[in-house]
Amino acid sequence: MHVLVCGGTGCKASQSHEIVENLKSALVENGLQDEVQVITTGCFGFCEKGPIVKMMPDNTFYTQVKPEDARTIVEEHIIKGRKVTNLLYTDPETNEHVSDSKHMGFYKKQVRIALRNCGFIDPENIEEFISRDGYAALGKCLTELKPEDVIQEIKLSGLRGRGGGGFPTGLKWEIASKNHADQKYVVCNADEGDPGAFMDRSIMEGDPHTIVEAMAICGYAIGATKGLVYIRAEYPLAIERLQIAIKQAREYGLLGTNILGSGFDFDIELRYGAGAFVCGEETALIHSMEGKRGEPTFKPPFPAVSGYLGKPTNVNNVETFANIPVIINRGADWFNKIGTEKSKGTKVFALAGQINNVGLIEVPMGITLREVIYEIGGGIKDGKEFKAVQTGGPSGGCLTTKHLDTPIDYDNLIAAGSMMGSGGMVVMDETSCMVSIAKFYLEFTCEESCGKCSPCRIGNKRLCEMLTKISKGNGTMEDLYELRNLAAVIKDTALCGLGQTSPNPVLSTLDNFWDEYVEHVVDKKCRAGVCKSLMRYEIDQSKCVGCTACARNCPVNAIKGEKKMPHTIDTEVCIKCGACIERCKFGAISIK
Repeated sequence: MHVLVCGGTGCKASQSHEIVENLKSALVENGLQDEVQVITTGCFGFCEKGPIVKMMPDNTFYTQVKPEDARTIVEEHIIKGRKVTNLLYTDPETNEHVSDSKHMGFYKKQVRIALRNCGFIDPENIEEFISRDGYAALGKCLTELKPEDVIQEIKLSGLRGRGGGGFPTGLKWEIASKNHADQKYVVCNADEGDPGAFMDRSIMEGDPHTIVEAMAICGYAIGATKGLVYIRAEYPLAIERLQIAIKQAREYGLLGTNILGSGFDFDIELRYGAGAFVCGEETALIHSMEGKRGEPTFKPPFPAVSGYLGKPTNVNNVETFANIPVIINRGADWFNKIGTEKSKGTKVFALAGQINNVGLIEVPMGITLREVIYEIGGGIKDGKEFKAVQTGGPSGGCLTTKHLDTPIDYDNLIAAGSMMGSGGMVVMDETSCMVSIAKFYLEFTCEESCGKCSPCRIGNKRLCEMLTKISKGNGTMEDLYELRNLAAVIKDTALCGLGQTSPNPVLSTLDNFWDEYVEHVVDKKCRAGVCKSLMRYEIDQSKCVGCTACARNCPVNAIKGEKKMPHTIDTEVCIKCGACIERCKFGAISIK
């Protein structure tokens, strides 16, 4: 029997490492340490219900496990053969316990390709990876396929870059292969910086060998002998597991010189980023690796012609690489049958925000937003109404109920005013203010702008100032029209993808929530009650009994009134902290 325990960053933060230790101790106490193996895996995806423990081979799925539950699992499930009912997932619709993950709504519509090994293997054990066809694709390439055959297979698969641009991967490899040089490079872009995104991080933590294998395949295909993984230093667990994977691959002769006796040489090094969002853009990333300021440059020349150290360089992100071994093993035709006509395969999304099932999901291209949010995501938290979903991170747009039945693929999302991006998907409910949301993303972009071009450096700063003015109730209708015009100019004139897509949150919220912007500037009202400057706390005189609880807890003494008499709030003094509402037992205080 095997006991799989999630060892991703999220579950480790919730003491999954203690669960592992307690499970091992309980097994030793019962003399079962030789019969039952406890394995720390990567992320299972269902982060909302972590830490997760999975029993194999019966596939029992335990959720929200605590360290003190470990002994119970050993004594009840392993020794007595009885499921621990209180740790099983409870279906929110039927209110019944579900023991097998295959029957959970969260997993039913998922198709795992990039995440195929996450949650199934020990990411620090190369033999477990090999047992699941690991390095078989590399072996096939080196013994059966010519470099041009590998590229043709990737081209036929229809795989497009999963980092946000959606450029055909096979074509990118072909361009790099045709540029001859004494040295070429394969770069893995692991600089994932979107707010609410953790796709690449989870793949590296749960299946690092798949990145090593895919980079080696790419190196063989384009004629490169050197691989570089550009990873942000904020990902210590992913770094540690990648280092282990690279070391193990070298020991097994799968990296280094004369790999598998084929005469092909390839090795990988890690390069660390300091967390600059702009370094997700490939030219800025390359400059950062060269020790220069992380700023983008005009293209052409593209990195495939002149990249790292002026040599032909192929850059793909983590998720793109994670698809490569499967395509080689199972064939382009198999991959081509998944997804839509122009967007093949699956996409990994980090589902976050005001949704019941927060987590990492992998779904076939063409699935609708409605299916993702309501079937996989379990709907909106606390029974609230869906308002919007932000796809594509700071570079994406906010989509509404009218977009819920839109099939998710590169072209449809762009047509709807958003984008695929790297895969962040943040769901918002009725308590979200869309002006505030646009302002949040603009503040992030302003902070992360490299400052090289004035449309991004100055233009986004002006956009942010206008949004701040509107959120404080000082905006005018003229500001709204200026907001749209400036956003369009930035989109057309900024140097790189960060600047060109930065106005998307503004433009999409203006298009889809125009009435909300008008309320802020005309009615001086924020319907969601988020913009503090537009909020006003009032006491209902008919409900107030004069208990003074609100007045005694007001930090600025803004509430006046005699005992047993209705009180009033001085709106000029009130700082809108909400302490009065929390203390009032009679529901007399409301926000207007």
